[in-house]
Amino acid sequence: MKRSIYTTHKIIIPLITDKEKLAQLLDLNSNELFGNDLNNFRYDFPLKVSRSFALRMRKKDMRDPLLLQILPQEQEFAVSNETAEYTTNPLQETKYSPIPGLIHKYAGRVLLLVTRSCPMNCRFCFRRYIRNHVENWQAVFDYIKQDSTITEVILSGGEPLLWMDNKLDWLLQQLFLIPNVQRIRFHTRAPITIPERISNNLLRIFAKQKGPLIFVIHCNHPQEIDKTVVRTLEKMRNNNCMLFNQSVLLKGINDNADVLMQLSEKLFAAGVVPYYLHMLDKVKGSACFYVDVDTAKSLVTKMREMLPGYLVPKLVKEVSDCKSKVFI
Repeated sequence: MKRSIYTTHKIIIPLITDKEKLAQLLDLNSNELFGNDLNNFRYDFPLKVSRSFALRMRKKDMRDPLLLQILPQEQEFAVSNETAEYTTNPLQETKYSPIPGLIHKYAGRVLLLVTRSCPMNCRFCFRRYIRNHVENWQAVFDYIKQDSTITEVILSGGEPLLWMDNKLDWLLQQLFLIPNVQRIRFHTRAPITIPERISNNLLRIFAKQKGPLIFVIHCNHPQEIDKTVVRTLEKMRNNNCMLFNQSVLLKGINDNADVLMQLSEKLFAAGVVPYYLHMLDKVKGSACFYVDVDTAKSLVTKMREMLPGYLVPKLVKEVSDCKSKVFI
């Protein structure tokens, strides 16, 4: 198996980037899985998935909901009138970026693109064409200090938890030294995609911080949550981590009320509050995942009829020029 390795405090994270190896792992024919012309996928957003996540996929199932999230398909290249509104930069984040890698769109919060690396290439990722990240940290610290209205810093990427432990420790401490910073939030998929990354050393770093740490994880389907993920989330809760989840509504993956209800139940049982259910950001290549607004609203209505309110995530969409999420 071809590996891309990230070393984070002596933890090795194996990644599958070879199409033949993924097909072999899932007991599938590679030509059937990827099409006859594998050269179609030699571009800047190739197959990449953590082995941990791949092992949760069902074998011999071409429609597995975890597989479909990371599987390059020819339909990504389809061009039609319907795909014309899908762009390489759907949220226009650079308009709100006074410093490279810092996004100041919402009142009281700034988002920092810690890294452009990620252990998975999700086919619907709205930043799949974006390569921005923070290069001048002192400029970032100075910007936050000079605006006393900024009380929350969000660490995103890429995957912010791919940073080395000592660098994450340094960053958290530096941010909490700024008087107006009251809390730090992570937008991360690591507890789901690479739970082995949440080491005891990293947990100690979380636990010792002087302010609260909020983790908004990204989980789209109940099959993503296995015993290892549950144990990881429990350890995080016990070490200064408040846990929420955001999902993306994806056609053929979780556009089903029963699946979404199972996801909410499973998340809450693992100590995670269902927070947001996002409409798809219309990034180029993702049109095959789009679920229309009427269908989305009917799914959430069914969830409200069957679940207590705290298990129903807020249905939202991101609009490039709005100063908050748009509730649907």
